[in-house]
Amino acid sequence: MPRSAVGILGIGAAVPEKVLTNADLEKIVDTSDEWITTRTGIKERRIAEEAEAASHFAVRAASKAIEDAGLMPEDIDMIICATVTPDMPFPATACLVQDRLGIKNVPAFDLSAGCSGFTYALAVGTQMAQGDYEHVLVIGVDILSRITDYSDRSTCVLFGDGAGAAVLGPVPEGYGVLAVDLGADGSGAEHLQLPAGGSLRPPSLKTISQREQYIKMAGREVFKFAVRVMESSTKTVLEKAGISAQDVSWFVPHQANIRIIESAANRLSVPMERFVVNVDRYGNTSSGSIGIALDELARSGSLSDGDYVVLVGFGAGLAWASALLRWYERGENRG
Repeated sequence: MPRSAVGILGIGAAVPEKVLTNADLEKIVDTSDEWITTRTGIKERRIAEEAEAASHFAVRAASKAIEDAGLMPEDIDMIICATVTPDMPFPATACLVQDRLGIKNVPAFDLSAGCSGFTYALAVGTQMAQGDYEHVLVIGVDILSRITDYSDRSTCVLFGDGAGAAVLGPVPEGYGVLAVDLGADGSGAEHLQLPAGGSLRPPSLKTISQREQYIKMAGREVFKFAVRVMESSTKTVLEKAGISAQDVSWFVPHQANIRIIESAANRLSVPMERFVVNVDRYGNTSSGSIGIALDELARSGSLSDGDYVVLVGFGAGLAWASALLRWYERGENRG
């Protein structure tokens, strides 16, 4: 029988210990703490050590989410990992996570949707959990420091590393994921891309000399797209569920730039106090962003049973994704 109500049973996050501050970046490129803070709101970001890869943080975040759900690894029926920086092109990072968690013979695959990846994975996982897979583990993880050009001051100040994870499963009617909105506009692909490393431009001495193995971004175009789509996608999920922005307790946006978040709040006529913001401490962690922010919100004690929560992100594609949840406090955590 299909399960009609699916929600988050457990949540977890993992970030590197190493901190890269704006003062550190001042020693690398021609920038300043004042310049970075004013334009982005970022003060520091976390950077993985040389031996650490996406799978390491994915496993840590996943383990916390499974424990938070009150489950064991063997209770997981599917793993979906959203990332643009997998350990390697194949096998899927989700398969590496599966093996390290000791989970046997369940589907495991990666999903690439840029910074909207976590919410894309949440939407796909919800559909799967409504069918044959009772407990679906969704992970958003990126190690953007590996593809960041630290000679480009317009981009190197933005990005950090980290992972967020959630276990999806059955919840009472009226709770869980109430609506989702996914979309993409491939005509904007050129505005945010990693030019080399794929089948179009395989790695070569030429691509390396031209530094095409690093993120290239048209900041102004991405900013305009982000502000527009965060408003429109949020309104779409609210309309689908028949509630207003004023009914929502918490908005958990992709953590790319404080000015984008402020613009979205203004357009939605929602006070910034209801927007979760940690971009100042982690920067833009791409697929990890929303999961990390949601984990911090959940563990802060600020979420109550029955709260409406909106997740909304945007990224390479250009893609966007939003989801409306009604928070369910499991067992002894119920309010």
